[in-house]
Amino acid sequence: MKNRKQNYFTKWNMFLLVMFLCVSVYGQKKFSSIIPRKEVKELIYKIVDADTLKMELYFPDNLKKNKKYPTIVFYYGGGWNGGTVDQFRDQAGYFASRGMVTVLVDYRVKSRHGSTPYESVKDAKSAVRYLKVHAKELHIDKKKMVASGGSAGGHLAAAVALLPGVNESTDDVLINTKVSALVLYNSVVDNGPGPGGFQHERMGEAYLTISPIHNIKKGAPPTMFILGDKDHLIPVSVAYDYKGRMDAVGSRCEVLIYEGQGHGFFNKRVDTDEYYMITTREVDKFLSSLGYIKGEPKL
Repeated sequence: MKNRKQNYFTKWNMFLLVMFLCVSVYGQKKFSSIIPRKEVKELIYKIVDADTLKMELYFPDNLKKNKKYPTIVFYYGGGWNGGTVDQFRDQAGYFASRGMVTVLVDYRVKSRHGSTPYESVKDAKSAVRYLKVHAKELHIDKKKMVASGGSAGGHLAAAVALLPGVNESTDDVLINTKVSALVLYNSVVDNGPGPGGFQHERMGEAYLTISPIHNIKKGAPPTMFILGDKDHLIPVSVAYDYKGRMDAVGSRCEVLIYEGQGHGFFNKRVDTDEYYMITTREVDKFLSSLGYIKGEPKL
């Protein structure tokens, strides 16, 4: 009887192992079909104070030699203190599969460079200038450039589009950093003294020069603002304040609020990809509405 039980449990364990392997293989195939594995091109876009700053680029399949492609530039979050380009690597792979040049930008942060948010903004703007200068060789359509990011990275995306100042002294400021669209994930956009202002004290008296919401003017690019209603850092009211100011100058702004979701809910996770997929699909639809990508979303 004991041997029969052991045989039963051995067979059951083998069955579970086989099922696990099958699910794992299926999951890998499903994952790879959504996020293609693409070759990364790494470039140095800036050397400042002995710091070498790099960006990583993905290109669409079957890249045509003389063709320009819509481009989306991602800035990771981390409170201007830390973070890595890995945060948006999956989104970058996806949108490259949709026919865009995608860029992951590294920049100075406090933990690695002893820098302030002002240096982060300078780097973000330097990166856009670099891409514009090298647009031809990188197959970039300068008229279809999107800046995107999460949290402090979203602040940088909004900064390159909206801030007239905060530039690196060595940059050619005749090359503007305006982009044609913004995709903001639970982004810091208000650095003012009010209840929605983020780290106002850290910005100091010059906060008006670095706070995106205080620099929205006519011609601000169409924007998608993604936020969870349980975000402990960015109040929902800030997103609607941003939209109100955009409406006032005649610029398009879509606000998507996700019930029960907190800060960073859009990131790809080990336990579930649900909100990564939902938000990526919404961004796909937004970019399609601008004419930057075509066809049905692959998600």
